Amino acid sequence: MGAMRRKITSYLLVGLLFTTPNAAPSIATEFGADDGEALARITDYLNGIETAEGSFIQIAPDGSTDQGTFYLRKPGRVRFEYVAPNPNLIIADGSTIAIENSDLNTTDRYPLTDSPISLLLSDDVDLTTDSRITSVRRELGALSVTARQEDGLAPGEITIQFVDSGTDLELRQWEIIDAHGLHTIIAVTALREGVTLSPALFIIEDQNPFMRREF
Repeated sequence: MGAMRRKITSYLLVGLLFTTPNAAPSIATEFGADDGEALARITDYLNGIETAEGSFIQIAPDGSTDQGTFYLRKPGRVRFEYVAPNPNLIIADGSTIAIENSDLNTTDRYPLTDSPISLLLSDDVDLTTDSRITSVRRELGALSVTARQEDGLAPGEITIQFVDSGTDLELRQWEIIDAHGLHTIIAVTALREGVTLSPALFIIEDQNPFMRREF
């Protein structure tokens, strides 16, 4: 069960890959003015988030679900707390991201700069200049953007959906299709932005220093 929970948690990390992509050649020749305006709105929205907290529901490719609470503070800090029986806790402290597993009594650490989650935590997003964007879709009350990564750390596709009031956006969910064609959905609920968060939320404490693993 512990190994499966670790695998499921990895889908969440993969899903964060495209949330704030790196700069790339201009999309001007690929998208029309309406699409460019939509990407600019999403860019402004993401850059406007400094702190946030909320709940999430994660639907894995096998249909199983997990839920929990997340806390975010830019730049570089995030915490995902899963509800039992999922034993994982994910923390980024500004330079390192750690996955703590209470069942296995392990803490796996990764450099934040090498992790997909580092892109979500950037305070300087620009989706309008990223070549990985493949489509923008507008529906009644919703706006979504799809990006595809062909290689690198986490190849696959992600569609990020926002609630669109016409003037304001709010993150609703993201759906990931990984390199094997497996789908994972992470839905956000009760999102609150501009909240005051304790620095203690983003301190990594090893489950067992002797089982600490760095990658």
